[in-house]
Amino acid sequence: MSDVQNVEAPRFDTLPLDPKLLRAVSDSGYTAMTPIQAKAIPIVLDGRDVMGAAQTGTGKTAAFSIPLLQRMLKHENASMSPARHPVRAVVLAPTRELADQVAANVLAYAKHTQLRVACVFGGVDIKPQAAQLKAGVEVLIATPGRLLDHIEGKNCALHQVEYVVLDEADRMLDIGFLPDLQRILSYLPKTRQTLLFSATFSPEIKRLAASYLQSPELVEVARPNATATNVTQRFFSVNDDSKRALLKALWREHGSKQAIVFMNSKLGAARLSRALEREGLRASALHGDKSQDERLKTLAAFKAGEIDLLVATDVAGRGLDIAELPLVFNFDVPFNAEDYVHRIGRTGRAGALGVAITFISPSDARLVADIEKLIKRKMETEPLPVLDGEERPRRFAERGERSERPPRERRDEEPRALRSTPRAPADPFFDQPYEAKHTGEPAAWERATPAAPKKAGGLSRYIKPKRQVAALFAPKPVAEDQEASQEKIAG
Repeated sequence: MSDVQNVEAPRFDTLPLDPKLLRAVSDSGYTAMTPIQAKAIPIVLDGRDVMGAAQTGTGKTAAFSIPLLQRMLKHENASMSPARHPVRAVVLAPTRELADQVAANVLAYAKHTQLRVACVFGGVDIKPQAAQLKAGVEVLIATPGRLLDHIEGKNCALHQVEYVVLDEADRMLDIGFLPDLQRILSYLPKTRQTLLFSATFSPEIKRLAASYLQSPELVEVARPNATATNVTQRFFSVNDDSKRALLKALWREHGSKQAIVFMNSKLGAARLSRALEREGLRASALHGDKSQDERLKTLAAFKAGEIDLLVATDVAGRGLDIAELPLVFNFDVPFNAEDYVHRIGRTGRAGALGVAITFISPSDARLVADIEKLIKRKMETEPLPVLDGEERPRRFAERGERSERPPRERRDEEPRALRSTPRAPADPFFDQPYEAKHTGEPAAWERATPAAPKKAGGLSRYIKPKRQVAALFAPKPVAEDQEASQEKIAG
């Protein structure tokens, strides 16, 4: 069946491409085009704007880079002057890893030409990038933030740009790059060819295309937001504390092959990676808190087979092309439903078979409903597997079921709290109960303070007598005044 498909699929040598490009495509091992390439390349060669929607892993990078290189061959020259090598094409990518991968593909297609290719992204020293840009490049692949840094630093001029590509534009909007995109597009000439490629098209993306694309051709090779048909999707309902044990069990069930484990948080990815390493597995983390050099080394080690489990956030969910990756785990259900499509698209690439396993916790009901609405499929959970040995988590058992593990032997019948708490040394004097003693003798405080003798008046000698103080009182009325008043009253 695959041989028939390869015969029927259009070949690259049927396109009006320069022999240099056809040679590079052949060196990359490509002979037949994928559906998105067969539909998009002729339109791009005609100079029209394109909105390309295809399932991830179908070769969108080649669909826009090969025809753009063909159109830019007219500017090819061997001059050493930077002025002869202005920026002709700008490719914007949301993540550093995707930008680096796109640059590697473009370099492979342009290796037999005189066109210069550069890639700039954050997290690394900006000075070598500035020197490369000032030397002149025709194709510039960049992340939006770092490209703005170079524009503000006068390291590159974009007034001669003829082609613009927005790769995974929906992801750039999700992570807040819309203001940066608008600023970058304001520096570009109004007359240009703009291409937008993505695995999903949201309403925001369509509004962006309506603002910056001119009568674009919509190229779709599958239903928008659809998942790859060659990826087997499995779902397990499990508590958060049992996910790690289930991850190891299912990974071994599939032959301990390489896998990407996706998580929602950078801290969670780092913790899970360390826990797996302590258990003797070859695991490493890939997230935004790592430096760009560490991220590139980790990704290179994973591609070389030195790492079995790559615990990553969604920085690895877009555009990363890992050859023959058989397995993907969604340790956490993604917050954005469209990220689910991109995550499971890391496996089953280029027609290969893949498996995507998702762990669903009780708190993920709303996220699961969003994914089911997007992919138009019900997530049917499978029963939990029976794990052997000590790896079986106690939470896999039904509530009320007692553990089959025999009780530990105890040296005495004392409660655990008493055995674990050290005792204070015994003291017979302080341990005896209080007993009142009536000996008839005065108490200690009575003996220490003898009673003071009393005076004859009955007061103690310690009580001071009152001090006499002079006082003034109002005079009594005169007798004549009293008689006058009485006569007045009687009269």
